[in-house]
Amino acid sequence: MLMIIMSLLFMIPLCFLNNIYWLVQLLLFLMSFIFMFFVVNTSMFQEMSYFLGMDLISFGLILLSFWICVLMLTASESVNRLNYSNNYFLMNILILLILLILTFSSMNLFYFYLFFESSLIPTLFLIIGWGYQPERLQAGIYLLFYTLLASLPMLVSVMYIYNMNNSLMFFMLNMNYMNYLFYFCMIMAFLVKMPMFLVHLWLPKAHVEAPISGSMILAGIMLKLGGYGMLRVFSLLLSMGLKLNFIFMTISLMGGFLVSLICLRQIDLKSLIAYSSVAHMSMVISGIMTLMYWGYYGSYTLMIAHGLCSSGLFCLANMSYERTNSRSLLINKGMMNFMPSMTLWWFLLSSSNMAAPPSLNLLGEIFLLNSIVNWSWVSMIMLSLLSFFSAAYSLYLYSYSQHGEMYSGVYSSMNGNIREFLLLMLHWIPLNLLIIKSDLCLLWL
Repeated sequence: MLMIIMSLLFMIPLCFLNNIYWLVQLLLFLMSFIFMFFVVNTSMFQEMSYFLGMDLISFGLILLSFWICVLMLTASESVNRLNYSNNYFLMNILILLILLILTFSSMNLFYFYLFFESSLIPTLFLIIGWGYQPERLQAGIYLLFYTLLASLPMLVSVMYIYNMNNSLMFFMLNMNYMNYLFYFCMIMAFLVKMPMFLVHLWLPKAHVEAPISGSMILAGIMLKLGGYGMLRVFSLLLSMGLKLNFIFMTISLMGGFLVSLICLRQIDLKSLIAYSSVAHMSMVISGIMTLMYWGYYGSYTLMIAHGLCSSGLFCLANMSYERTNSRSLLINKGMMNFMPSMTLWWFLLSSSNMAAPPSLNLLGEIFLLNSIVNWSWVSMIMLSLLSFFSAAYSLYLYSYSQHGEMYSGVYSSMNGNIREFLLLMLHWIPLNLLIIKSDLCLLWL
């Protein structure tokens, strides 16, 4: 772990040289491949230092962080071309990546909390520094206050654990706490980060105002921090979870259905994709809260799949935005005439978003449907509505943006360039080839 973190730290001074943008991107590519070949034991922490270690859950999410950060640099070519303080932009992304790696590899609950909160700051800088509109300040404040207000009680509950247990190392926390207040304080930070319906208002605002890199990191990694925290912390909350989890599961499943309906009346491309993230994460929350193996692995699989799929859709929305200078579905109509080669990518990523085979989303949703229906067959009603409307808004997004009469009346064709095709390919290939290795989940079981 230290090798990776030190390499990233020493890359920060490199950002301030001239014309270094693509070199940093290539070095990050190289490091993500080096990290990919780390062999991880399936049952325990390894690569351990005093407070940093890595098991299979951390490994997948750190690799996803690397991958999304590399693709953020590939997507943000306009920052480099127009020279929008690109040195600070590179430094910001490197610091964010270091904080994410430290978050996912922390073996101590306090360090996890510390880095979990710290990763908010570079994201805030991304939105405020490189966002498009004046409303980005309001979006930044929403992001900051929603997340901080929910996670300060968690700090108190971490101190409570230390007082009771005299240790905060994950593998030493084997007590089951029977305290209602502790349960709510511990879990609210993660539910806001996911985000759960009713505390989700910061997400569409942050997504719409963020630059493409901000949207990618929010959809790809930041929403996964909440899920990762819940996977780690629920061993402390088993007894309370058996009593109280049904509250959050009911809110999540009903909220997922309502958000799917909200998606169908969005006219902003980025807003639609942001709301679809809330719908997907509602299933992840429910899966983790069933406290079953199938829910545990299904939620993990869907987090990885959603990170790649949602990030790819934001890239496509940005490509349309760069050509038409609008995110409105009313203006981005008939894109099949204007950018015909992008239509295939819209179709592939929209179909992955609605969990069509052979995407990894399908595997995650099969796991989750099994676990949630096993928990209570009444949930089938909401799950079936959720699955149906998931397909409905994905088709709505695809057909409204690609078909129809072109708004501008211009019939020149403007296809993407190689950088954009590479960017989309690197989202789609892992998303659809990882399902071939789905036997890994069965190995864990």
